[in-house]
Amino acid sequence: MLRMRVLLVQPNYYTRFPPLGLLKLSTYHKKLGDETYLVKGCNEAPWIPDKIYVTSLFTYAWKPVHDAVKFYKEKYPSAKIILGGIYATLMPEHAAMSGAKVHQGIFEDAEDLMPDYSLEPEWGASIIFSSRGCIRKCPFCAVPKLEPNFIFKKSIKNLIYPSHKKVIFWDNNLMASPCWKEVLQEVRELGLKVDFNQGIDARILTPEKAETIASLKTELIRIAFDGRDSEKDVEKGVRLLIEAGVRPKKILAYLLYNFDDSPEDLLHRLKKTMEWGIASYPMRYQPISGEFALKKDSFVGPKWTAELLEQIADARRVLGKHGAFPPYEGLKAKFLNANTLEEALELRPKKKRSKEDVQLEVPLPIP
Repeated sequence: MLRMRVLLVQPNYYTRFPPLGLLKLSTYHKKLGDETYLVKGCNEAPWIPDKIYVTSLFTYAWKPVHDAVKFYKEKYPSAKIILGGIYATLMPEHAAMSGAKVHQGIFEDAEDLMPDYSLEPEWGASIIFSSRGCIRKCPFCAVPKLEPNFIFKKSIKNLIYPSHKKVIFWDNNLMASPCWKEVLQEVRELGLKVDFNQGIDARILTPEKAETIASLKTELIRIAFDGRDSEKDVEKGVRLLIEAGVRPKKILAYLLYNFDDSPEDLLHRLKKTMEWGIASYPMRYQPISGEFALKKDSFVGPKWTAELLEQIADARRVLGKHGAFPPYEGLKAKFLNANTLEEALELRPKKKRSKEDVQLEVPLPIP
């Protein structure tokens, strides 16, 4: 007997991933005998829903979330609307202004359930959290607020969809899990491709961990290089991965900037990644609460200027590849020879002008 009709709403913001939380909620409600339906943006359901779940992403993508809540409140006034996700957890008071009931954090009853990938038939990879939280408490990171406790799973087989050929790990610090070896062994035995989407903590890499990573079917290994204080640990982690057989050009370092760092600090880290032969991906710091959290790229760090931050964005589009700086020889030489960050990111090197050039630039008198 049908108990309830549940509408799952992914607002009209950009993301290349399916709404994992909503897919888990679908499984949860179907196990109760409920009917579920997934919509994106503001669209009608095939029936009048009893309950509506609206998910959210980053704080600066709040407007489409509020638009969705308003649309469905007016369309289905009798339905109970629950708003969850990242934005709702980080800024619950602002999220509540949408008119929805706000749910903060993880929906525990659905955490260990297989996501209902039947709602996303074109999607071909299983998204996995083999652990939640992180052993680090970095001041710039939202994880301590989103997932305050570090918990881990001993097995993930129940979360891998049978027809999927790839696993995407969304763990914040997978290598900190006591069960990292068992989890990766399951993936390897199934012959699946692996994407460590959230990155690897190079500071806790060991030869065994590096060799295990190198044995998997991976396209890219991401690591974090958030400040110069972790340089030695990151360099050691990169070396361990390379010694284990990972090609340097398959390693990408996330470089946080615009927090408490300086342009000189970012240039130093860019140079180091070039020296190591790995790619770098500068990531601009975005506050996780307050007025600056509501508008993307509105925050300018105390040691930065808006002009220099824009120069980084331009360089990533022109000099980079998909936003990253690959260790190509020409780009490597450009960065290593630069004395300032502005010089490293300059798109068109200034050439010395001859006297003849200067004379040609003098405007001719009007007859």
